[in-house]
Amino acid sequence: MWPVTLECGDLVLRPIRRRDKSAWTEVRGRNAAWLAPWEASNPSPGGGLPTFGGMVRALNEQARAATALPFVITERIPTEAKPRLVGQLTVSSIVWGSAMMATLGYWVDQDRAGRGIAPTAVAMATDHCFRTLGLHRMEINIRPENAPSLRVVEKLGFRHECRRPRFLHINGAWADHESFALTAEEVPGGLLDRWLRNR
Repeated sequence: MWPVTLECGDLVLRPIRRRDKSAWTEVRGRNAAWLAPWEASNPSPGGGLPTFGGMVRALNEQARAATALPFVITERIPTEAKPRLVGQLTVSSIVWGSAMMATLGYWVDQDRAGRGIAPTAVAMATDHCFRTLGLHRMEINIRPENAPSLRVVEKLGFRHECRRPRFLHINGAWADHESFALTAEEVPGGLLDRWLRNR
């Protein structure tokens, strides 16, 4: 199940690694204002977010336990020797047994936004979960104010299911989220193929 690398054209999803720290920190630093309104926060007394190393360690533990797929989104740039880190995508809360479902979250460098990177990455990961892992349902939860992410699920045909009041602690406060989902039966030919045909 893990590790796995997924490719579509110039886009490559690969496992996050400790040696990504420099590139990840640079992209996150440049995108601090762009990402701040959607950032998870920790409401526990004295709670904070983990360091990069702590995050990678925790994600790798979840991957070994088959409860997460922690990818970085990279893009091949003709003038660069290796693919550039342009975002992150994590399939998390994988539930096996009678549920066979997961939740997906992502972010993309603002400089690369609007080029189809996020929907392509989401489609790649969803197809892998449905076709290779045999999962049945993928869920994405988005703040109602996050117009760019709402466009991603709209483009991909995720179904709107409900609003979840005060669902996650985001940017220092409990925040409502819109919940979207897709099941394997809704994309029998694959989500990526449908997305690429309809672009």
